[in-house]
Amino acid sequence: MRNILIIISFVFISQLAISQNTAAIKWYSLQEALDLNKKAPKLIFVDVFTDWCGWCKKMDAATFSEPYIAKYMNEKYYCVKLDAEGSDTVTYMGQVYSNPKPNARRSTNQMAALLLQNKMSYPSYVFMNEKNQVLTVVNGYIEATKFDPIIHWFGERAYISQSFQQYSADYNK
Repeated sequence: MRNILIIISFVFISQLAISQNTAAIKWYSLQEALDLNKKAPKLIFVDVFTDWCGWCKKMDAATFSEPYIAKYMNEKYYCVKLDAEGSDTVTYMGQVYSNPKPNARRSTNQMAALLLQNKMSYPSYVFMNEKNQVLTVVNGYIEATKFDPIIHWFGERAYISQSFQQYSADYNK
């Protein structure tokens, strides 16, 4: 009986340690991130996706699931999932944005169109500064090892003083 209790305790402690080491990105709605940014300014990262996008799903499974990516993203950004065809309503810079036909096939959310400057490509990632201003949009699936220097370039504010090419040439994880 004592051996069974020891084994059960070991399994429980092992599972607890694994779950604590597994980081996940804390995702917000865009409205939540904008509201949080008023109280505690931080960079905002917006993942613009659609439900039917295979590369969006691969980004979630392969890149965003990496613990070192998730940890850094949670530390430096308010991370947002924005369904480009979703029905979310957002107030941004005094304007209200929504999807005018949320039940229609392939109807675009106005906020997604604004952030992507009507260049609807999925997945796309919008990097915003603490003042909720768009810094840039990055498109397409990106492997974790290539995504890491991008998020650090913004997260460390290196984009202010050097090009991404300069930063990435010297970047060491």
